[in-house]
Amino acid sequence: MDVVVTTTKVKPPVSADETNRLDVIAVGAHPDDVEIACGGSLAKLVRQGYRVGIIDLTDGEPTPNSPGPDVRLAEAQAAAEALGVQVRVNLDLPNRRLFDTFEHRVALAKQFRIWRPKIVIGFGAKTPMASPDHFQTMQITDAAVFYSRLTKWDEHFDGLPVHAVSRQLYFRLAIEPDLIPGEASHITVDIAATLDAKIASVMCYQTQFGNKPYMIDRVRAAAMVSGYAAGVSAGEVFVASRPFAVDDLVKTVM
Repeated sequence: MDVVVTTTKVKPPVSADETNRLDVIAVGAHPDDVEIACGGSLAKLVRQGYRVGIIDLTDGEPTPNSPGPDVRLAEAQAAAEALGVQVRVNLDLPNRRLFDTFEHRVALAKQFRIWRPKIVIGFGAKTPMASPDHFQTMQITDAAVFYSRLTKWDEHFDGLPVHAVSRQLYFRLAIEPDLIPGEASHITVDIAATLDAKIASVMCYQTQFGNKPYMIDRVRAAAMVSGYAAGVSAGEVFVASRPFAVDDLVKTVM
């Protein structure tokens, strides 16, 4: 599947129509965050017929074993193709110096107004001993979901129409604790059929994990632990930012 891969240096569409809008957008700080956190679920959504996109706030560079941004972005494109997602956007915000600012909130909210997702998925907690960009991304995403629906603020959004995101979910990296502390509404997605696609997408990042072969074992083991707790062989855990009601209890829990 061809993936639309772009950065904010490339002029995006004015706004997606019903034929090319996205059902789900997952937001990460760096290329590889989303794959590690919820790659199996994104691949499953694509196979179920949904249109899925990934937005990376930064290019993740510099890093110790990468020649530079061009290589990392090529890896990101290969990973998107491994998952089958239709769109991947890089906002080209500063890696290692990413902060929750008004400008960064607006930059992400513009993407939500362009692609008009029903669901936005992103970081749900701090990641101690890992990049502080992750927590900043959580705050930026929370704000951007809110900004996307605000009226009477056209001067900041290039005339893009407002868009209300219907649901927001939080993820945690597969190498972090299985549950997000303080959150009650955990959901596990069965990714048994797409675990291999998730692993393949993570393996695309040879600049990050080529010298860390144990990472693949950790990602696979985390999926198995999450899945076993929910009665399946592999899973990914999400948290609803707010409780939500269901219409058909049997279809939801069976």
